Amino acid sequence: MGVHGVKAVFFDLDNTLVDTAAAGRRAIEEVMNALQSKHRCGEAAARMICDKVQAKLLKECHDPAKMCITDLRISHWEEAIQETIGGEVNRTLAAECYFLWKTTRLQHLTLPEDTRDMLTELRKGLRLLLLTNGDKQTQREKIEACACQPYFDAIVVGGEQKEEKPAPSIFHYCCDLLGVQPAECVMVGDSLDTDIQGGLNAGLKATVWLNKAMTTPVDTSPVPHYIISSVLDLPAVLQKMEHKVNAKLEIDHVASNNE
Repeated sequence: MGVHGVKAVFFDLDNTLVDTAAAGRRAIEEVMNALQSKHRCGEAAARMICDKVQAKLLKECHDPAKMCITDLRISHWEEAIQETIGGEVNRTLAAECYFLWKTTRLQHLTLPEDTRDMLTELRKGLRLLLLTNGDKQTQREKIEACACQPYFDAIVVGGEQKEEKPAPSIFHYCCDLLGVQPAECVMVGDSLDTDIQGGLNAGLKATVWLNKAMTTPVDTSPVPHYIISSVLDLPAVLQKMEHKVNAKLEIDHVASNNE
């Protein structure tokens, strides 16, 4: 399936191709159960610990030069446990919680079969690249866990580059990797701030926002070229783009004949 003018599609990973949020919820449930059954932690305290960790993950600022991601995330659990139940710092329990959360989340990260089929079909006519922000170790583990490598011509992890999405430089690096121009590429992702803004910053041909809820924010900024509720809707968007190009070619052809 080739599209006039489009040679490559860049895909975000988390909550675009794989449901990282759902895998994370399963992981948190496992830790809550373990805290209650193995460590005699009350349900309310176990929930509070997990809620605190999730809040810390959302605000996380990680500098790999100063601390590895494993130590940082064990410290999230350590702090959350102490903030909730007090007492001595319990590094052993914190590490146990972290590794249970991490392994459970990775176990539940899957690339759905219908998504794999779509990528296989798209790749017959287009070059596909996976572009994900985040810590190198964390993202590489996710990529390994969902076994998505065979479906892409290249994989780029923000944590391995000088700048991450939405910086234009990482998009231009991706273009160079594939030997294409920004105006020949489409970016697909669930984040307006990184995927869509980044695609616009880099001058890509089109940006496709995956908005599963299909609820329009009061202020949709930046404005994507297309909005889909499922990544499986992408082939239809690419077809729509092809029809637009064909229609323009016909109009241009008619105009030149009339001159």
